[in-house]
Amino acid sequence: MSADDAFLAAFDALPVGRFEGVFGGARWVGAKTAFAGGRSFKLLAEEAGGRSAISANLYRFEDGRALLNPCEMSAEEVRRFVLDLRVA
Repeated sequence: MSADDAFLAAFDALPVGRFEGVFGGARWVGAKTAFAGGRSFKLLAEEAGGRSAISANLYRFEDGRALLNPCEMSAEEVRRFVLDLRVA
C-alpha cells in the first residue's frame, strides 16, 4: 500500500529507537529501526500488559514514493496506530 502524506509525517515524527506512547487509552512500547541509509524502516510496537501488537515495514524510493508493508495485519490498523499514537 502506498503511504499518504499524513501517515508519512506521523511516521517520520516517531523517534528512531525505542519509544513509549499512548494509543487507544493504553500504554505502548515500540521501536523504529532504520535500514539502507534511511530508505527502509521497521516498526514494532506492543501494548504494555496487553496482547495487541503492530508490525510493519516502510520502504522509501528515490522517486519519492513510499510503500507500507504491514506484517500480518491490515494497513489501516498500522495507519490508525501511527496517526493516533501520542509519544510520551
